[in-house]
Amino acid sequence: MIKRCKWAENVEEIYTKYHDKEWGTPTYDDQELFEMLVLESFQAGLAWITILKKRENFKEAFDNFDIEKVSKYDEDKVEELRNNAGIIRHKGKINAAINNANVFIEIQNEFGSFSNYIWGFTDNKILKDTEENYLTNSPLSDKIAKDLKKRGMKFVGTTIIYSYLEAIGIINNHVHECFKYEEQE
Repeated sequence: MIKRCKWAENVEEIYTKYHDKEWGTPTYDDQELFEMLVLESFQAGLAWITILKKRENFKEAFDNFDIEKVSKYDEDKVEELRNNAGIIRHKGKINAAINNANVFIEIQNEFGSFSNYIWGFTDNKILKDTEENYLTNSPLSDKIAKDLKKRGMKFVGTTIIYSYLEAIGIINNHVHECFKYEEQE
């Protein structure tokens, strides 16, 4: 029997699939990094399962997370999104996604890619939580959140960024017994 992290056992298949195929897998593609940043920002104050269940709706509503397109959304598009029952219709989070797309592009221009920027914080290394502490923030997430906020991003507090770093594989927080733990080297 495959051993997984406790949060991915005896749960809805969508959680297990996310755990097995995505969570903690090192991600370097800027579009995927942007998608996860948007989803993590929308997750603030909500259960992750809510986001997973609405993910396909988010993809459709946000033009498959095309950074350039999202960066150009206007008030009409914001209203369209606010009326879309398939996503989280929080105006502040919608506006943050648009704002963050523009900052994301600025970071791409400065560093060559967002991937270079975000992975540069760890010198391209994956960090493993060897204590299995189940943290919600760390000095690294504090530092990145502070830098992103300084650059103008919104809904990127340290807890959101810590979760983001786990999701994109910079922090490997799979429990030691999980089949994914050793896979992420």
